[in-house]
Amino acid sequence: MTDAILFAGGGTGGHVFPMIAVADAVVAIAPAVRIVFVGTSRGIENKVVPERGYELELVDARPIRGGGVAGALKGVMHAARSIPDARSFVRRLAPRAVFSIGGYAAGSVCVAARTLRIPLALMEPNSAIGLANRLVAPMVQRAYTAFPESEQHFSRTVVRRTGVPIRTGFLPRPFEPGSRFRILVLGGSQGAESLNDTVPRAVSRLAGPIEVVHQSGAGRDGAVRSLYGELGLTARATVEPFIDDMPSALANAELVIGRAGASAVAEICAVGRPSLLIPYPFAGDHQRFNAESLVRAGASICILSQDATIDRLATEISALVDDRMRLVAMADQARLLGKPDAARVIAEDLLELAGIDGPSRSGSTNGSNGRGSTAGDRRAVARGAEGPVAIRRERGSR
Repeated sequence: MTDAILFAGGGTGGHVFPMIAVADAVVAIAPAVRIVFVGTSRGIENKVVPERGYELELVDARPIRGGGVAGALKGVMHAARSIPDARSFVRRLAPRAVFSIGGYAAGSVCVAARTLRIPLALMEPNSAIGLANRLVAPMVQRAYTAFPESEQHFSRTVVRRTGVPIRTGFLPRPFEPGSRFRILVLGGSQGAESLNDTVPRAVSRLAGPIEVVHQSGAGRDGAVRSLYGELGLTARATVEPFIDDMPSALANAELVIGRAGASAVAEICAVGRPSLLIPYPFAGDHQRFNAESLVRAGASICILSQDATIDRLATEISALVDDRMRLVAMADQARLLGKPDAARVIAEDLLELAGIDGPSRSGSTNGSNGRGSTAGDRRAVARGAEGPVAIRRERGSR
């Protein structure tokens, strides 16, 4: 029987993409391992995981946050009732370990795994631990963390401070201020609209040679490009809906302006760049805590969303333009925090936890993507609370 590892959780890219990074690292070390994701039809995993060529099982789960006390109680009760189904599913799959990054899709699967004595590993990517991870914390045999502030919730013996697993290519780059001050603006996800409006207006107040690369988000680039034009900045601003080569974009920047999601912060630190972070205010406090952790390390400036006026942003950016030595120091501190090898480090430890050897059990890769069987032959299995509801074949994206 093929050894399997179950990846539980999802919802947003901040949950799904770190799990995919670890899964890719696992199969790079041990290609014969079967990787199965579990999530919900509401989350981004429903699209992204099959595109990557991995199996996906969809379960019926409900959010615990977002509906007040009544909604939370309903979510918890639903999760409790779903544990028997989760046990049946986990027993059928018989994974050697379960890796979770949180989210409401993960809770019942994690509890089921522990009742079946299956090793449980948890990734907490944020400085402030999420609710689902806090509930599961006492059960885990591994807790992979990115910030010291979250580690108080776990037994000291299970903690591994690995950093957030990110895509390949994010490596430390020398910080070399040039004759033109280069700003990278990372909109394009939650709360991009306010950044897309405020940052260009703040940049228009800066003196001296400035260049801006602005990621606006899909469907927003036209409006942002027009705004830069109205402000007389057409020649100095490049606007893209999304930036494909983010490692190079970060390497070319002297200041990064954006939100403070765990993956974005991890990528900035992996390359080693100063940042001005404006935490998204409508996703709990975790982005604020992430940003404040970087501020304490001397790697970033944090401005809360309600304080991020045009005047305030212009003042902060202008002060950095005039103090290149401070930027160099911030870049150095960010680089010290960076963990570009987090995915590989977690994968190696996860395989050890699962009792799975690496190359000695790897077998043939059967393809150029290093995942064992050809990605197009993998099945994405959708399950509801009552069992399998559909089976479809998905072709991997590469």
